[in-house]
Amino acid sequence: MAETSSPQFLMACNPLSTASGVICVIILVLNLLLVFEIPCGYHGEQKVYGSSYKWSILFVAITQSIGVLVGTVAPVFRCFSVLSFKLHNKWNMTHFMAIKVEKYWTQKLIEWKQSPIRFLSSPRSRTLAYNSKGIILSLCIRLQQIIVILCKVISFIPTVILILFVYCWNSLKVRLVTQSVIFKTDNIDEGLSNYVLKIHDEVELSEKTLTQISNSMSSFILKAEKEQSRDLLDLLEKSTGFKGVETFDTDHVQPLLPFESVNSWSLPIVTLTCIAICLPNINKDTIKRLLRSVGEGLSYTNIVEESLNCEKEYVNIRKAILILWNEVEHKCKWLNKALQKDDFSGKTATEILKWFSERAKEIVREINRGEMVENAPKELIAANSMYRIAETILRRDASNAVPITKKQLFALLNGMIADIFSACFTNIPHVITVKCQESVIEKREAGVKDAAKVFW
Repeated sequence: MAETSSPQFLMACNPLSTASGVICVIILVLNLLLVFEIPCGYHGEQKVYGSSYKWSILFVAITQSIGVLVGTVAPVFRCFSVLSFKLHNKWNMTHFMAIKVEKYWTQKLIEWKQSPIRFLSSPRSRTLAYNSKGIILSLCIRLQQIIVILCKVISFIPTVILILFVYCWNSLKVRLVTQSVIFKTDNIDEGLSNYVLKIHDEVELSEKTLTQISNSMSSFILKAEKEQSRDLLDLLEKSTGFKGVETFDTDHVQPLLPFESVNSWSLPIVTLTCIAICLPNINKDTIKRLLRSVGEGLSYTNIVEESLNCEKEYVNIRKAILILWNEVEHKCKWLNKALQKDDFSGKTATEILKWFSERAKEIVREINRGEMVENAPKELIAANSMYRIAETILRRDASNAVPITKKQLFALLNGMIADIFSACFTNIPHVITVKCQESVIEKREAGVKDAAKVFW
């Protein structure tokens, strides 16, 4: 279970989570007692506390208690979350008797203590600094051990109270309720316990814990199932293989840029879509379905590209493509040029492709000065892609005896888009593995959600 960014899914939770909740509750109770005691501390004009703030000290205490109350909410909820899972675990007396400090609590301090000192040149100074460092860190290690032991002892308080309460409640139910209740747990795969992170090996997983972890993952998959796009599936059915990946671009067309620009899955898809939606004599509903399917597909290609291409140049091109696609989808524009069908009515498919090719060359000439090697603007990236794709299709059409029609061009563009999507989605198994093995805890939950989305 890669969904370990939520602390309640740790099998043996950090004792600091439970202890912090108990400590916060004690501090809150003491603050509330102080608030109720202050009015009783004054008798007429006599100041029992000798404070010159008089009655204003009451408002100071109330304000302080409000801050303590707000700060107590999160630790208390975290404590209840931990206790709800501990309640369903299989407990024995070893949990209460083994008050020990595990190695990971002091491992880093021990490493610092044993590490050499290199910034002093004098051997005598180095020896003195090393011994002083050892004494200080030894005290820190002892203090850390004491704190951990105290937290474990404090964490037992609500656990024991909860166990006693549940025991009494179950005993009462046995006396009052004669009909036994049978819980159905046949659908629980006990093999899932091998994929749950355990801090303490002696703590056994309960069936309820497995159920909640499994339900958490299933909710991501069900959400992805509900959000699936039928339009995207219809588009992918038009793919006949990976031929479109080979034919949308060719090395025989020289790039417009003086430097080599990195490519991606999303860029040719957006470029091909721009040409497709401006073709006249194409049904509006067909164009709308194409836009919806491409928009849905780009959400998946973005996940694939984020997982496989993390270099700076790929990050820049993804940002440029995102801006470019937003203009196409919401404004029906390509580099500030409206893709209205009326502007292209009366033109043949070949003339439309030539217009895009010439327009791309003009944009590159206006912007490029030969020195932009890194962080090329989105206009250069989009124009270079458009020129190469348009010229590739024009060269292919020139070899045909009959010029390509608009409907044939639209079908060709749809097939290329579907083929590129299909080729990109072959990386999904590897992407799921990468997303579920995210080492950064803060990114792990988002990675699992992305994995569930592309999985479905």
